[in-house]
Amino acid sequence: MNTTGQLGVVITGGSAGLGLALAAGFLEAGDRVAICGRDAVRLAGALDDLVLRVPSGEVHGMVCDVSRPSELTGFLSFVRERLGRVDRWINNAGSAGTLQRPLWDLDSREMLEVCSTNLAGSMMASGEVVGLMLRQPPSLRPLYHLFNMGFSPAGARFSRSSVPHRVSKTAVASLTAFLSEELLRNGVGSIGVHELSPGLVRTELLFRGVSPETRRFLEHVAEDPERVAKALVPKIRRISSRSRPVRHASFPGILFRSLKAVLVSRMARPATS
Repeated sequence: MNTTGQLGVVITGGSAGLGLALAAGFLEAGDRVAICGRDAVRLAGALDDLVLRVPSGEVHGMVCDVSRPSELTGFLSFVRERLGRVDRWINNAGSAGTLQRPLWDLDSREMLEVCSTNLAGSMMASGEVVGLMLRQPPSLRPLYHLFNMGFSPAGARFSRSSVPHRVSKTAVASLTAFLSEELLRNGVGSIGVHELSPGLVRTELLFRGVSPETRRFLEHVAEDPERVAKALVPKIRRISSRSRPVRHASFPGILFRSLKAVLVSRMARPATS
């Protein structure tokens, strides 16, 4: 099992935030990495940053919007050409939209963009990746692993993001469970499918469109991408199970930090007469 040697790792949405931090972590571990992102300028900057951080690392990148089938197919071809073998694939690309408003105030295009990226993108990528992994050397135990980032029911209730975001991320969790069952039912032993739960991470996506009060709260609760990646990368590299979730922060842990943040915020308020 290739868990301590060099791995081929793919991260969608790898040009910023947690995706970029994960890419750096895998490169530092000696793995070969491919990333994609929608913004060409940001992707080029991310690749330059990764080369500076890990000069000896091998990293490749391609512009790709995972919600567009033709671009996703092109990225798969790019990955096969550059990495050959894919040991870990992380569906990190996601969208919370640009507007934090009630559902009835959202434009239909906003809903479609969020759901297309989060759910359709993860689903199409998962199908393509499983097909790719099935063409790799077979095994009776999981050698190749796919990771999705969905919401648990508790996580969805805790989130204050828009309805399309919460619905699509909850559906991604169902995608992970159903795909794992389908692989087992079809006798596929070489591929593991897992829920990857990083907790609350300080990224542009987390803070987009929130009120100043919510931002102060999130600043107390969320963690830096580099810290989260440092904890997750070893877990992702050494995983050997078929469907075990990989978590950085449990929901009770997030809840505890949230309560602590509320108390700190209340203590920091000036006294009123």
